[in-house]
Amino acid sequence: MWEAWQNLNPYCEKIRRIVITTANKFYRPASIPEMQERFECLRSQQIFDFIKQFVPKPSDLFISSFPKSGTTWLQQIVHGLRSQGSMEFSEISLVVPFIERAKMLGIDLNAPQVAKPRAFKSHLTWDKIPKGGRYIISIRNPKDVLISSYHFMEGYFFEPGSISISMFGREGFIAKRGYWKHLASWWEQRDNPDILFLSYELMRANPSKTIQKIAEFINIELTSQLLKLLLKQSSIEFMRAHKEKFDDLTADIKAVQELCELPPPVELTKIRQGKVDGYQNILSGELSAEIDLIWQEEIETKFGIPSYDDLTKLLAERF
Repeated sequence: MWEAWQNLNPYCEKIRRIVITTANKFYRPASIPEMQERFECLRSQQIFDFIKQFVPKPSDLFISSFPKSGTTWLQQIVHGLRSQGSMEFSEISLVVPFIERAKMLGIDLNAPQVAKPRAFKSHLTWDKIPKGGRYIISIRNPKDVLISSYHFMEGYFFEPGSISISMFGREGFIAKRGYWKHLASWWEQRDNPDILFLSYELMRANPSKTIQKIAEFINIELTSQLLKLLLKQSSIEFMRAHKEKFDDLTADIKAVQELCELPPPVELTKIRQGKVDGYQNILSGELSAEIDLIWQEEIETKFGIPSYDDLTKLLAERF
Protein backbone atom coordinates (compact mmCIF):
# COMPACT_ATOMS: atom_id res chain seq x y z
CA MET A 1 0.00 0.00 0.00
CA TRP A 2 2.75 2.44 1.00
CA GLU A 3 4.80 1.55 -2.08
CA ALA A 4 1.85 2.10 -4.40
CA TRP A 5 1.12 5.49 -2.86
CA GLN A 6 4.82 6.35 -2.99
CA ASN A 7 4.86 5.81 -6.74
CA LEU A 8 1.89 8.11 -7.18
CA ASN A 9 2.81 10.86 -4.77
CA PRO A 10 6.09 12.74 -5.42
CA TYR A 11 5.83 14.34 -2.00
CA CYS A 12 5.56 11.14 0.03
CA GLU A 13 9.30 11.01 0.80
CA LYS A 14 9.19 14.56 2.15
CA ILE A 15 6.17 13.63 4.26
CA ARG A 16 7.95 10.50 5.52
CA ARG A 17 10.91 12.64 6.60
CA ILE A 18 8.67 15.07 8.45
CA VAL A 19 6.91 12.23 10.29
CA ILE A 20 10.16 10.49 11.25
CA THR A 21 11.90 13.73 12.20
CA THR A 22 8.97 14.80 14.36
CA ALA A 23 8.95 11.46 16.16
CA ASN A 24 12.69 10.94 16.52
CA LYS A 25 14.14 14.45 16.13
CA PHE A 26 16.49 13.20 13.38
CA TYR A 27 16.12 10.60 10.64
CA ARG A 28 18.68 8.50 8.79
CA PRO A 29 19.19 8.93 5.02
CA ALA A 30 17.76 6.29 2.71
CA SER A 31 19.45 7.29 -0.55
CA ILE A 32 23.00 7.91 -1.77
CA PRO A 33 22.54 11.64 -2.60
CA GLU A 34 21.00 12.29 0.80
CA MET A 35 23.72 10.31 2.59
CA GLN A 36 26.43 12.25 0.76
CA GLU A 37 24.76 15.57 1.51
CA ARG A 38 24.55 14.69 5.20
CA PHE A 39 28.18 13.53 5.25
CA GLU A 40 29.35 16.96 4.10
CA CYS A 41 28.79 18.18 7.66
CA LEU A 42 32.14 16.57 8.49
CA ARG A 43 34.00 18.37 5.69
CA SER A 44 33.35 22.00 6.48
CA GLN A 45 35.92 24.67 5.68
CA GLN A 46 36.02 25.53 9.39
CA ILE A 47 37.39 22.06 10.14
CA PHE A 48 40.14 22.38 7.53
CA ASP A 49 40.99 25.92 8.65
CA PHE A 50 41.38 24.63 12.21
CA ILE A 51 43.71 21.85 11.05
CA LYS A 52 45.80 24.27 8.99
CA GLN A 53 46.64 26.19 12.14
CA PHE A 54 48.30 23.15 13.70
CA VAL A 55 52.10 23.11 13.36
CA PRO A 56 53.44 19.62 14.19
CA LYS A 57 56.68 18.86 15.96
CA PRO A 58 59.23 16.91 13.87
CA SER A 59 58.64 13.88 16.09
CA ASP A 60 54.84 13.95 15.75
CA LEU A 61 53.37 10.91 14.03
CA PHE A 62 50.29 10.90 11.81
CA ILE A 63 48.45 7.71 10.86
CA SER A 64 46.60 8.83 7.75
CA SER A 65 45.24 5.80 5.92
CA PHE A 66 42.05 5.87 3.87
CA PRO A 67 39.05 4.85 6.02
CA LYS A 68 38.66 1.10 6.66
CA SER A 69 42.28 0.38 5.76
CA GLY A 70 43.70 -0.46 9.18
CA THR A 71 43.79 2.96 10.87
CA THR A 72 42.48 1.78 14.25
CA TRP A 73 44.80 -1.21 14.13
CA LEU A 74 47.77 1.11 13.58
CA GLN A 75 46.62 3.38 16.41
CA GLN A 76 46.76 0.38 18.74
CA ILE A 77 50.22 -0.71 17.56
CA VAL A 78 51.71 2.79 17.74
CA HIS A 79 50.29 3.50 21.18
CA GLY A 80 51.41 0.09 22.41
CA LEU A 81 54.95 0.75 21.24
CA ARG A 82 55.25 4.18 22.83
CA SER A 83 53.52 3.15 26.09
CA GLN A 84 55.11 -0.28 26.52
CA GLY A 85 51.77 -1.97 25.96
CA SER A 86 49.59 0.13 28.25
CA MET A 87 45.86 -0.49 27.91
CA GLU A 88 45.02 2.25 30.41
CA PHE A 89 42.63 4.09 28.12
CA SER A 90 38.88 3.94 27.71
CA GLU A 91 38.99 4.53 23.94
CA ILE A 92 41.97 4.63 21.59
CA SER A 93 41.11 8.05 20.14
CA LEU A 94 41.50 9.58 23.59
CA VAL A 95 45.21 8.79 23.44
CA VAL A 96 45.68 8.99 19.65
CA PRO A 97 43.27 11.81 18.71
CA PHE A 98 41.50 12.15 15.36
CA ILE A 99 42.53 15.54 14.00
CA GLU A 100 39.45 15.94 11.78
CA ARG A 101 37.26 15.73 14.91
CA ALA A 102 39.47 17.87 17.16
CA LYS A 103 37.60 21.15 16.63
CA MET A 104 34.22 19.46 17.09
CA LEU A 105 35.30 17.86 20.37
CA GLY A 106 37.36 20.77 21.71
CA ILE A 107 40.64 18.83 21.57
CA ASP A 108 43.86 20.86 21.80
CA LEU A 109 46.19 19.35 19.21
CA ASN A 110 49.14 21.14 20.79
CA ALA A 111 48.62 19.53 24.19
CA PRO A 112 51.07 16.91 25.54
CA GLN A 113 49.99 13.29 25.21
CA VAL A 114 50.30 10.37 27.61
CA ALA A 115 53.43 9.07 25.86
CA LYS A 116 55.96 10.11 23.23
CA PRO A 117 56.01 10.56 20.33
CA ARG A 118 52.69 12.32 20.03
CA ALA A 119 50.47 10.41 17.62
CA PHE A 120 47.41 11.46 15.64
CA LYS A 121 44.81 9.74 13.51
CA SER A 122 43.70 11.21 10.19
CA HIS A 123 42.22 10.27 6.83
CA LEU A 124 43.55 13.32 5.00
CA THR A 125 45.36 13.32 1.68
CA TRP A 126 48.97 14.50 1.53
CA ASP A 127 48.04 17.96 0.27
CA LYS A 128 45.71 18.60 3.23
CA ILE A 129 47.57 17.06 6.16
CA PRO A 130 49.77 19.27 8.39
CA LYS A 131 53.39 19.10 7.26
CA GLY A 132 56.50 18.72 9.38
CA GLY A 133 55.89 15.43 11.17
CA ARG A 134 56.19 11.77 10.24
CA TYR A 135 53.49 9.66 8.58
CA ILE A 136 52.32 6.06 8.41
CA ILE A 137 50.03 5.05 5.55
CA SER A 138 48.32 1.68 5.25
CA ILE A 139 46.69 0.80 1.94
CA ARG A 140 44.10 -1.93 1.40
CA ASN A 141 42.42 -3.60 -1.55
CA PRO A 142 39.72 -1.14 -2.66
CA LYS A 143 37.20 -3.96 -2.97
CA ASP A 144 37.65 -4.91 0.67
CA VAL A 145 37.57 -1.22 1.64
CA LEU A 146 34.21 -0.91 -0.12
CA ILE A 147 32.74 -3.88 1.76
CA SER A 148 34.02 -2.66 5.13
CA SER A 149 32.80 0.90 4.44
CA TYR A 150 29.35 -0.35 3.53
CA HIS A 151 28.95 -2.32 6.74
CA PHE A 152 30.23 0.61 8.82
CA MET A 153 27.91 3.16 7.21
CA GLU A 154 24.78 0.98 7.19
CA GLY A 155 22.73 1.79 10.26
CA TYR A 156 24.88 4.87 10.88
CA PHE A 157 24.75 7.18 7.87
CA PHE A 158 22.00 5.35 5.98
CA GLU A 159 18.97 3.29 6.98
CA PRO A 160 19.63 -0.48 7.10
CA GLY A 161 18.40 -2.21 3.96
CA SER A 162 17.73 1.04 2.09
CA ILE A 163 20.87 1.02 -0.08
CA SER A 164 22.30 -2.07 -1.75
CA ILE A 165 26.01 -2.74 -1.77
CA SER A 166 26.04 -2.36 -5.56
CA MET A 167 24.36 1.02 -5.32
CA PHE A 168 26.72 2.09 -2.53
CA GLY A 169 29.69 0.94 -4.60
CA ARG A 170 28.71 2.61 -7.86
CA GLU A 171 27.04 5.83 -6.72
CA GLY A 172 29.16 6.42 -3.64
CA PHE A 173 32.53 4.68 -3.56
CA ILE A 174 33.32 4.70 -7.30
CA ALA A 175 31.63 7.97 -8.21
CA LYS A 176 33.57 10.00 -5.65
CA ARG A 177 36.87 8.22 -6.38
CA GLY A 178 38.09 9.25 -2.94
CA TYR A 179 40.04 6.03 -2.41
CA TRP A 180 42.12 6.51 -5.55
CA LYS A 181 42.68 10.23 -4.95
CA HIS A 182 43.92 9.49 -1.43
CA LEU A 183 46.23 6.73 -2.65
CA ALA A 184 47.64 8.84 -5.51
CA SER A 185 48.33 11.81 -3.23
CA TRP A 186 50.41 9.68 -0.87
CA TRP A 187 52.06 7.44 -3.47
CA GLU A 188 53.53 10.53 -5.11
CA GLN A 189 55.48 10.89 -1.84
CA ARG A 190 56.61 7.24 -1.73
CA ASP A 191 60.32 8.16 -1.58
CA ASN A 192 59.85 10.63 1.27
CA PRO A 193 61.90 9.23 4.21
CA ASP A 194 59.34 10.59 6.67
CA ILE A 195 56.59 8.37 5.27
CA LEU A 196 56.20 4.66 6.01
CA PHE A 197 54.01 2.77 3.54
CA LEU A 198 52.34 -0.45 4.65
CA SER A 199 49.64 -2.63 3.18
CA TYR A 200 46.80 -4.19 5.12
CA GLU A 201 47.48 -7.53 3.47
CA LEU A 202 51.17 -7.57 4.41
CA MET A 203 50.28 -6.50 7.95
CA ARG A 204 47.88 -9.43 8.25
CA ALA A 205 50.39 -11.86 6.74
CA ASN A 206 53.29 -10.77 8.94
CA PRO A 207 52.20 -8.85 12.06
CA SER A 208 55.56 -9.39 13.77
CA LYS A 209 57.52 -7.72 10.99
CA THR A 210 54.91 -4.95 10.83
CA ILE A 211 55.46 -4.06 14.48
CA GLN A 212 59.22 -4.21 13.98
CA LYS A 213 59.03 -1.85 10.98
CA ILE A 214 56.91 0.65 12.87
CA ALA A 215 59.16 0.52 15.94
CA GLU A 216 62.19 1.20 13.76
CA PHE A 217 60.40 4.04 11.96
CA ILE A 218 59.49 5.87 15.18
CA ASN A 219 62.78 5.05 16.93
CA ILE A 220 61.41 2.92 19.74
CA GLU A 221 63.37 -0.02 21.13
CA LEU A 222 61.42 -3.22 20.67
CA THR A 223 62.24 -6.01 23.12
CA SER A 224 61.10 -9.57 22.58
CA GLN A 225 58.75 -9.22 25.56
CA LEU A 226 57.13 -6.08 24.15
CA LEU A 227 56.80 -7.65 20.71
CA LYS A 228 55.05 -10.67 22.20
CA LEU A 229 52.69 -8.42 24.16
CA LEU A 230 51.86 -6.23 21.16
CA LEU A 231 51.25 -9.21 18.90
CA LYS A 232 48.56 -10.24 21.37
CA GLN A 233 47.12 -6.76 21.95
CA SER A 234 46.93 -5.87 18.26
CA SER A 235 45.36 -9.16 17.16
CA ILE A 236 41.85 -9.14 15.71
CA GLU A 237 40.73 -11.48 18.48
CA PHE A 238 42.00 -9.21 21.26
CA MET A 239 40.66 -6.01 19.72
CA ARG A 240 37.27 -7.60 19.07
CA ALA A 241 37.13 -8.82 22.67
CA HIS A 242 37.84 -5.24 23.81
CA LYS A 243 35.92 -3.48 21.05
CA GLU A 244 34.63 -0.80 23.41
CA LYS A 245 38.19 0.57 23.44
CA PHE A 246 38.37 0.82 19.66
CA ASP A 247 34.98 2.16 18.59
CA ASP A 248 34.18 5.84 18.25
CA LEU A 249 34.05 7.91 21.40
CA THR A 250 30.60 8.39 22.88
CA ALA A 251 31.22 12.15 22.66
CA ASP A 252 32.30 11.81 19.03
CA ILE A 253 29.23 9.80 18.07
CA LYS A 254 26.91 12.28 19.77
CA ALA A 255 28.69 15.23 18.16
CA VAL A 256 28.38 13.63 14.71
CA GLN A 257 24.71 12.84 15.38
CA GLU A 258 23.93 16.44 16.28
CA LEU A 259 26.02 18.02 13.54
CA CYS A 260 24.83 15.69 10.78
CA GLU A 261 21.29 15.33 12.19
CA LEU A 262 21.43 11.55 12.62
CA PRO A 263 19.66 9.25 15.09
CA PRO A 264 21.82 6.96 17.26
CA PRO A 265 23.60 4.21 15.29
CA VAL A 266 21.83 0.87 15.11
CA GLU A 267 25.15 -0.87 15.82
CA LEU A 268 28.58 0.66 15.40
CA THR A 269 31.86 -1.20 15.56
CA LYS A 270 35.17 -0.77 13.77
CA ILE A 271 36.46 -4.22 14.66
CA ARG A 272 34.84 -6.75 12.35
CA GLN A 273 36.52 -9.74 10.69
CA GLY A 274 39.48 -7.96 9.09
CA LYS A 275 39.45 -10.39 6.17
CA VAL A 276 41.75 -10.22 3.17
CA ASP A 277 39.90 -10.69 -0.15
CA GLY A 278 36.59 -10.98 1.69
CA TYR A 279 34.98 -9.14 -1.21
CA GLN A 280 35.12 -12.26 -3.40
CA ASN A 281 31.99 -13.73 -1.84
CA ILE A 282 30.08 -10.44 -1.86
CA LEU A 283 30.84 -8.18 -4.83
CA SER A 284 29.37 -8.95 -8.23
CA GLY A 285 31.74 -9.62 -11.11
CA GLU A 286 30.46 -6.49 -12.84
CA LEU A 287 31.16 -4.20 -9.89
CA SER A 288 34.56 -5.79 -9.34
CA ALA A 289 35.43 -5.13 -13.00
CA GLU A 290 34.30 -1.50 -12.68
CA ILE A 291 36.66 -1.02 -9.73
CA ASP A 292 39.50 -2.53 -11.79
CA LEU A 293 38.74 -0.05 -14.56
CA ILE A 294 38.90 2.93 -12.19
CA TRP A 295 42.26 1.64 -10.93
CA GLN A 296 43.56 1.68 -14.48
CA GLU A 297 42.29 5.23 -15.04
CA GLU A 298 43.48 6.70 -11.74
CA ILE A 299 46.60 4.70 -10.81
CA GLU A 300 47.98 2.81 -13.80
CA THR A 301 47.96 5.85 -16.09
CA LYS A 302 49.78 7.96 -13.47
CA PHE A 303 52.20 5.47 -11.94
CA GLY A 304 52.34 2.51 -14.31
CA ILE A 305 50.99 0.10 -11.68
CA PRO A 306 48.44 -2.18 -13.41
CA SER A 307 46.58 -3.47 -10.35
CA TYR A 308 46.34 -3.44 -6.59
CA ASP A 309 48.17 -6.78 -6.47
CA ASP A 310 51.06 -5.21 -8.37
CA LEU A 311 51.18 -2.38 -5.84
CA THR A 312 51.35 -4.82 -2.93
CA LYS A 313 54.25 -6.57 -4.67
CA LEU A 314 56.11 -3.26 -4.81
CA LEU A 315 55.42 -2.71 -1.12
CA ALA A 316 56.54 -6.25 -0.30
CA GLU A 317 59.93 -5.42 -1.82
CA ARG A 318 60.23 -2.47 0.58
CA PHE A 319 58.82 -4.35 3.57
